[in-house]
Amino acid sequence: MEKASILSILREGNTVFTFKDILLSSGETNTSLLKRRINYYVKNKELYPIRKGIYAKDKNYNRLELANRIYTPSYISLETVLSREGIVFQHYEQIFLVSYLTREIICDGQKYVFRKIKDTILTNSLGLEKKDNYFIASRERAFLDTVYLNKNYYFDNLSSIDWDRCFEILYIYENKAMEKRLNSYHEMAKHA
Repeated sequence: MEKASILSILREGNTVFTFKDILLSSGETNTSLLKRRINYYVKNKELYPIRKGIYAKDKNYNRLELANRIYTPSYISLETVLSREGIVFQHYEQIFLVSYLTREIICDGQKYVFRKIKDTILTNSLGLEKKDNYFIASRERAFLDTVYLNKNYYFDNLSSIDWDRCFEILYIYENKAMEKRLNSYHEMAKHA
């Protein structure tokens, strides 16, 4: 891999790169040679090492983009989205995602919480948006993910929920008990 290849990767819109990204972009077939070259760029501060196999242009990378790159597939959801949308009032420092496994990771001083969800839900893009090189749930999808993963969850403010959109997305969860819980939350919101 020539220096030009690394610089072209750094000019891309991404702020976070995996070893696989660099491998595919460089066209290098010798992975041990590529690892040595990456180490050279890390040593010369042209790449910032975040976690094994994950790099950034510098320390000012997008933490939501990193969250999506730690475990793939995954998307930002749950309390991270609910807090930003004013559905729960508590502020959370950690970033919450749904993925194919449950893990809590601290990476470069940031805590990432991954919650396992069924593959059929995880891989369905209904209610997901791609923003700045990461995937994030809409408020309705994050609300439904939370209802699916928690039997009794207290939401502070359901007034901004688009209930029609929730009922459109509901089928991907294939869960009758969740449908009952959703109807219950909908009734509570009507009388709030």
